[in-house]
Amino acid sequence: MQQIKTSFDFEKPIADLVQQIEKVKQVADKTKVDMSATLAELDGKLDETTNHLYKNLTGWNKVQMSRHPDRPQTLDYISMICDDFIELHGDRTVRDDKAIIGGFATINGQTVMLIGHQKGKNTKERQFRNFGMANPEGYRKALRLMRLAEKFNKPVISLIDTMGAYPGLEAEERGQGEAIARNLLEMSILRVPIVCIIIGEGASGGALGIGIGDKVYMLEHTWYSVISPESCSSILWRSWDFKEKAAECLKLTSDDMFGNKLIDGIIPEPLGGAHQDPELMGQTLKDYITKDLAALGKLKTDKMIEQRIEKFCAMGVVNE
Repeated sequence: MQQIKTSFDFEKPIADLVQQIEKVKQVADKTKVDMSATLAELDGKLDETTNHLYKNLTGWNKVQMSRHPDRPQTLDYISMICDDFIELHGDRTVRDDKAIIGGFATINGQTVMLIGHQKGKNTKERQFRNFGMANPEGYRKALRLMRLAEKFNKPVISLIDTMGAYPGLEAEERGQGEAIARNLLEMSILRVPIVCIIIGEGASGGALGIGIGDKVYMLEHTWYSVISPESCSSILWRSWDFKEKAAECLKLTSDDMFGNKLIDGIIPEPLGGAHQDPELMGQTLKDYITKDLAALGKLKTDKMIEQRIEKFCAMGVVNE
């Protein structure tokens, strides 16, 4: 099996077994004693432990996985799945919001408008990208690009990964709520196919602002909710100490969301998460996008919009 790089406390059983295997190998090399039976047993136990652990992650474990520093972000996926990419800047009103990037790209010869959050990989990048938390001008830039895609009849691909829209005073002064609401309205009636994929964190209106689509997917180890577990814990219990409990109560995992019919599907990740094999994750993403664009391209525009609106209107409806 592939070598799993561990980072979190819940991955300690894997790290312990890997350490045992390394020690046995060192002893075998030193003493020239045949330890193949012991190694085979430990390898089998490692496979079993790894598969069991990643198939039984808690809600909080998945939140941790979605925040892994090595997890692929929008720019990583663009480099892996796109033949080319021309970034477009600015909302033509205030400025260019670096938390959201977008532009024309080519995937398997098909031109698309690709829009997504970008958090950054190190401290300097994260400050430059505002940790992936967009201001109103970010959502207005996204809307401008979607309208441009509609003008040239090109499908829209949206990659979502944000802790939420930026909550600063200046963002509210410039109309954060209105900008997100406007995107919800305009995306619901956009006359081109839209495929949305949550590649990391999907928090609140910050995610929903570019999250209305004909197909909405979540990667296996991601989360999607109206609020983060930490914020929920601080509101309900006045402390972050109950974030694990909050994560379970929020039902924010991909399995929960699919079970509640709030997303269209779950995209499987490599064993141990997308960061363990980014190339494989990129190819899987590309396959899903290509398949859906081909299927959506066969629908009549009015029918596609009707289905999109009906899907979102049906969410949360209770029949007694």
